[in-house]
Amino acid sequence: MKVLFLSVTAGQGHNQTAKAAMECLRDNNVECVMLDTFEYISPFLKESISQGYLISTKFSPSLYGRMYRLAERLERNNIKMSVSKFTNSIFARKLITYIEEYQPDVIVCTHIFSAQIMTQVIESGISVHTIGIVTDYTIHPFWEETHLDYYIIANELLTHQAVKKGLPKDKLMPIGIPIFQKFAKKLPAQEARAVLNIEDKDTVLVMSGSMGHGNVAKIIKQLDKMDMDFQILSVCGNNKTLQDKIDEIPLNKKIYNFGFVDNVDIMMDAASCIITKPGGLTVSECMAKELPMIVVNPIPGQEDRNAEFLLNNGLAVKITKTYPLDEAVGQLLTNQEKVDAMTGRIKELARPNASKDLCDFILNLPPKNVPRQ
Repeated sequence: MKVLFLSVTAGQGHNQTAKAAMECLRDNNVECVMLDTFEYISPFLKESISQGYLISTKFSPSLYGRMYRLAERLERNNIKMSVSKFTNSIFARKLITYIEEYQPDVIVCTHIFSAQIMTQVIESGISVHTIGIVTDYTIHPFWEETHLDYYIIANELLTHQAVKKGLPKDKLMPIGIPIFQKFAKKLPAQEARAVLNIEDKDTVLVMSGSMGHGNVAKIIKQLDKMDMDFQILSVCGNNKTLQDKIDEIPLNKKIYNFGFVDNVDIMMDAASCIITKPGGLTVSECMAKELPMIVVNPIPGQEDRNAEFLLNNGLAVKITKTYPLDEAVGQLLTNQEKVDAMTGRIKELARPNASKDLCDFILNLPPKNVPRQ
């Protein structure tokens, strides 16, 4: 069996989702390839999309949010959709060549752009199983414009929203966002802290996403002022400037400050709670680890929607002007009843085995031939 993953580099979540699913499939001897859809079609286009996403979300987040909300309001037959369909049909022609050469049995799209282009590919006559993965706790705009065989959504609580937006109910699979299998395993906090060679005490994990968004230095300073005994784990992702800035802050509390790391799973096990942006993949990883979440600095758009899902379902708390950081952290470190209620809800809605469940589903798909030329 061959499985082709079509992703788009807009942040790292879409690529990481694909890699997590591929890890499980390869463990079952399935041949997998991931293709950055836009990079294959045009490296310049890929770079433009990637940099445009970074700039708009980091430097103009309010504008990005307005554009996202506008997209949510667009009618299905809006002229902008027609332009998008025409453009995607052009992109599809080049992608068809790759598909005919690779001859996959299944194609998995982890980004709406890939799914839109794949819809045009299907209309050209290619026959292959197609799966779309919605990588947030909401249904992004334009998924209803795609016509794939199956749609992976983060939770069954999103079924109503998906159907309301136009996705067929019989195509929905609420198995969760695929995450790496290491997040499905949980170490006791004491053991995880020993692995990290840090003290066995209350630990607050601060994460800013792969691109290091948000005023993390300000958060660290606020934590340091709290009259409570805990240590801080800080992960700055690829933002070296942020890492250096935090290293220069004079602090009273013990802090372990890192850039990009590959052991976030162990850090989550060591933590008492996490302060983080609510990216879809990060939320899924935290829930798999049953880790209480404090949401901060959501990017307007899909992360706002993720935060709404978390708050409306008792899975997290969110920092606001009237509910500041010290109150949120203080309650999660001292109010065991609150923590138990939150982790109880997290256990109910977590999908730690999403990658395995997707893998099992793919392995059990019947043959579907791709016409050869």
